[in-house]
Amino acid sequence: MTNILQVKDLTRQFKSGSRQLTVVDTINFEIDEGSATAIVGPSGSGKTTLLGLCAGLDRPTSGEVILKGIPLSPLNEDERAKVRNEHVGFVFQTFQLIPTLTAIENVMVPLELRGEATKAVRERAKELLTEVGLGDRTHHYPTQLSGGEQQRVAIARAFINQPKILFADEPTGNLDTETGAHIEELIFDLNKSQQTTLVLVTHDLELAEKCDRIIRIKSGHIESDTLTQKAQIIVE
Repeated sequence: MTNILQVKDLTRQFKSGSRQLTVVDTINFEIDEGSATAIVGPSGSGKTTLLGLCAGLDRPTSGEVILKGIPLSPLNEDERAKVRNEHVGFVFQTFQLIPTLTAIENVMVPLELRGEATKAVRERAKELLTEVGLGDRTHHYPTQLSGGEQQRVAIARAFINQPKILFADEPTGNLDTETGAHIEELIFDLNKSQQTTLVLVTHDLELAEKCDRIIRIKSGHIESDTLTQKAQIIVE
C-alpha cells in the first residue's frame, strides 16, 4: 500500500510562563491510503494536538508531516490551506458550522472556496445531505438542527471535496449514544464508499476497535501501535 501520511520525529512545544511544555514528543508513524486509524489516549495526552499537526492546522516545533507526498513545514499558511482544501476533510467535535448559513450553504463552503460553479456545488451538497439523512433539512440553519443533525452537516461538508484523508476529532463526543452510533456508521460508510483514509481521535474504545489500527498516546509519546482484531482477520 501507498503511504498517504508520514509523521517523522514530530514534536510540538508550548510556552507556559517560564516553562516549556512538550505536548507531542518525537512521534513517528506512517498511514496507508484507504486505512482507518484511531488515535486514543487520556485527556491531555497530546492526541488532538497531534491530529491538528497531521492536518496542517498547526506547525510543529520540529519534525515533519508529509501529506499526500507534500512536506507541510516549508509551506506558508495559504499554501497549507490549499493542500487542506484539495486533500483533507475535517470533522470537529464542536461541529464548527457557520451560524448565518443554511445546512446546504455550510456544506458548499469548501468547494466555493475553490471557485467552482455554484450550481454544480449545490447539487453535490444536496446529494451529500440526502446521503446523511438530511435531504429535507437543506435550508435549515444550525440553530434549527439538533446536535446529531449538525454533526451530519459537518460530515457532509467534510466529504464534499472528496478528500483523500479525513481527520475526525471526537466526532461522537458531544452526542447521545444512539445518535453517536448513527454518526459512527455514517463515517465508516462514507469512508468505505469514497475510499477515504480515516484518522480519528476518540476516547471510545469500541469506536477505535472498528478501525484497522489503534495508536495509543500517553504524555506526548506513542505508547503502543497495534492492529485491531478487525484488521488481523483481514490479514489472516
